[in-house]
Amino acid sequence: MSASGVLSFTQQGWEQVLAKVKRAVVYLDSACAESLHWGCGSTRLLEAVGGPDCHLREFEPDAVGGGAKQPKAVFVLSCLLKGRTVEILRDIICRSHFQYCVVVTAVSHAVHLTANHVPAAAAAEMEGQQPVFEQLEEKLCEWMGNMNYTAEVFHVPLLLAPVAPHFALTPAFASLFPLLPQDVHLLNSARPDKRKLGGLSDVDATALTPELLLQIRCLVSGLSSLCEHLGVREECFAVGSLSRVIAADLANYAPAKNRKKTAAGRASVVFMDRTLDLTGAVGHHGDNLVEKIISALPQLPGHTNDVMVNMIELTALQTEEENCNVVAPGCLAQSNDTTAKALWEALLNTKHKEAVMEVRRHLVEAASRENLPIKMSMGRVTPGQLMSYIQLFKNNLKALMNHCGLLQLGLATAQTLKHPQTAKWDNFLAFERLLLQSIGESAVSVVLNQLLPMIKPVTQRTNEDYSPEELLILLIYIYSVTGELTVDQDLGEAEEKVKKALAQVFCEEPELSPLLQKITDWDSSINLTFHKSKISVDKLFTSLRDIAGARSLMKQFKSVYVPGNHTHQASYKPLLKQVVEEIFHPERPDSIDIEHMSSGLTDLLKTGFSMFMKVSRPHPSDYPVLILFVVGGVTVSEVKTVKDLVASLKPGTQVIVLSTRLLKPLNIPELLFATDRLHPDLGF
Repeated sequence: MSASGVLSFTQQGWEQVLAKVKRAVVYLDSACAESLHWGCGSTRLLEAVGGPDCHLREFEPDAVGGGAKQPKAVFVLSCLLKGRTVEILRDIICRSHFQYCVVVTAVSHAVHLTANHVPAAAAAEMEGQQPVFEQLEEKLCEWMGNMNYTAEVFHVPLLLAPVAPHFALTPAFASLFPLLPQDVHLLNSARPDKRKLGGLSDVDATALTPELLLQIRCLVSGLSSLCEHLGVREECFAVGSLSRVIAADLANYAPAKNRKKTAAGRASVVFMDRTLDLTGAVGHHGDNLVEKIISALPQLPGHTNDVMVNMIELTALQTEEENCNVVAPGCLAQSNDTTAKALWEALLNTKHKEAVMEVRRHLVEAASRENLPIKMSMGRVTPGQLMSYIQLFKNNLKALMNHCGLLQLGLATAQTLKHPQTAKWDNFLAFERLLLQSIGESAVSVVLNQLLPMIKPVTQRTNEDYSPEELLILLIYIYSVTGELTVDQDLGEAEEKVKKALAQVFCEEPELSPLLQKITDWDSSINLTFHKSKISVDKLFTSLRDIAGARSLMKQFKSVYVPGNHTHQASYKPLLKQVVEEIFHPERPDSIDIEHMSSGLTDLLKTGFSMFMKVSRPHPSDYPVLILFVVGGVTVSEVKTVKDLVASLKPGTQVIVLSTRLLKPLNIPELLFATDRLHPDLGF
């Protein structure tokens, strides 16, 4: 099996789509566009479409239909073909002149049967038949206005956006986030006639909302397709409550039974809840350039994992802000540029200092190859130095085209190095280190009192001070790294002071950011009274206490905090690192917190027999492939830690890290305070 399994899986899927798009108008939703962006690049799609015109369109209600000279359409969708999605399809087709429609869905037909409430036994009897797709094909012909026109509906597992050979994301599931104790109360209120859930440990598939369960099944279907591509039979393990539900669903996924019987290889798939360790997600310990780039630069529209790189420096336009939208932005994904791709992978796998030197080296070598008049300079890499190299390419179209991908990464680096957010990164890091020492020596109440003077209204803040959103990041850090709290009078009083200060700051903001609007449930601070703001902040602190207690169900992975002593300072030990170390522990102990999810009667019998005779249960280190899936997002530093750790603990093991999204610190409060965690929007 090749090390680039995630890339070949994605590209193989897109090849099936590209075979259908010649001279077609192509409609993509944002998740599929992101998979294409990282997997093959839009140029590959444009080449396959052919013709002088660009016929790529976003799949949305207001999308432009096909004209009289555009008889063919291809729709590439990440979601179920149901409800609102089908209505949008119908509306686009009815206002077009299509005679040939192809609809590609990333969701398997088996999941469509589940979504249409077809019982499992009946679905099993339909193996090889695709009635849901066939019915939609008839509808497509009806909407095109002639039953003799051509319609095709089929499934291609366009699940992944491959960021590196060993690392991929699932854009369609970017909002999937583990549950918190407060979600259990909501689940209980929706099941008045059933046994109440005592806590997260009681949550299983039957307790979840139909929408969340269906979202999980869509993910499981895609992961099963990935295992099929890799040629492996998977053993599923879980760390955390939502991971347990996902792992159990994959272990018992009925359409995969025959595949598992014939698979030649074996793999461990370990799911882990992000909420068990939010410290690494909001922290600034990661000495990685890419993490700083995705934190500093604006998000690429319609994407969850890439950024906009301002390309105006390579044009003759003035660099005023109003000109920034005139030139198309650059980005980090360089799927068709071998040199840029090599640099990107180096940036993912090296520390900040080595990474910026690597960017400089690539720019110098590219300029030398193009015979550009480069002035060599050694020593520390500065943004000005990088810009001077980049601008050598400015008036040389051939050189620009030859090194376009490299120049985008070079500009991303230069713009990040001089961005005010990068200077603030070091302030965060210094404060986090101070917090780690304080937590070891003092109660959380003392730490909160240290934070209090930093909570300043907008009229008193300078660029050096923390914004309300940044204060939330620090609070999440404090509560996550501390873990289970001792609730006493001092803590209550300290929290109350911080709550009042934050509530006042929210009220005095001239404009509420999207995150603050979500937290306060108000669009504008004009109508936000202190009383209303305080109610919102009280709810926020309920979430913070949930975060602190997230590891309370763990027996082994109870802490991410390592106290200091006379030789070492207090430090943070990522949970992912602890999990990987446990998996490859030389004595191979049965881990209590890494639960194996049984798949059917045989496994249950093994488990039963193991109580009174020696039967070895599957262990995650048993197999040559380890797929680690972090539910709720992962950082670049964490991926590098996993890769390096597996290479040192068990060389030869192929590790693939998957996650729902690439994280920057601000993503965590956005995910935590999302209102649709239990009721995800599935497009219908």
